[in-house]
Amino acid sequence: MTLKDTKPGDVVIVLKILGQRHDEIKRRIMDVGILPGTRMEVIKVAPLGDPIQVSLLEFDLIIRRSEAEKIVVEYEKS
Repeated sequence: MTLKDTKPGDVVIVLKILGQRHDEIKRRIMDVGILPGTRMEVIKVAPLGDPIQVSLLEFDLIIRRSEAEKIVVEYEKS
C-alpha cells in the first residue's frame, strides 16, 4: 500500500521510498524526513486526493499525490 491509499486518521509506518537512486522526487521526500521507519498520521486529504497533509516528527507536511505514490507504508501495529 502507498501513502496515496490512506485516509484521514490513519497512522502508518514508512516501509520504503520507490524510485531510482538519483530520482529527484525520492531525494526530496527523504530530505524532509520521510525515511523507512518513520511514523506518520494522515491529517487531511483534499477532496480530489491531492494534496495530502500528514504529521510526522512533530510537524505537519503537505505532500503531492505524485509523491505519495512513491511512499510504501503499512498500518501501525498496536
